[in-house]
Amino acid sequence: MLESHVKRRSGKTEEIRKRQANIEPIQKARLIAEAALDKKGEDIVIMDMRAVSNLTDYFVISGAPSAKRVQAISEGIEEELFKKGVKHGHIEGKKEALWVLIDYGDVIAHVFYGETRDFYNIERLWHDAPKERLSPQCTSIKSKKT
Repeated sequence: MLESHVKRRSGKTEEIRKRQANIEPIQKARLIAEAALDKKGEDIVIMDMRAVSNLTDYFVISGAPSAKRVQAISEGIEEELFKKGVKHGHIEGKKEALWVLIDYGDVIAHVFYGETRDFYNIERLWHDAPKERLSPQCTSIKSKKT
């Protein structure tokens, strides 16, 4: 199943990039992280996937204590990036709101309901990827290799 997703994605990624505003992937990842923080996302992490995967350049992972908050965060991400001229290529899980995946081609946003995030533990799965955590006390990204 993962192999078919990777093959489908590789063609779609270029398609998505052509429709995007001219924003660097790291800038896009930070916009996503800040939009999640604005909607009270928790434990927000940007993972640099370039050296460990060919799926995407960055993952942005955010947690939420409820399904309603998952929906609010994912909608906030969509709205903020749309304002910047960035459109997602694909979105999954919005109805169930346990794990919403928003695919922007070179950046994939994951918004998890708390227990679902613990179960899938993407940070552990991709533990070799460098990480940056967004601090809720301030609006800047704090680099931290974990």
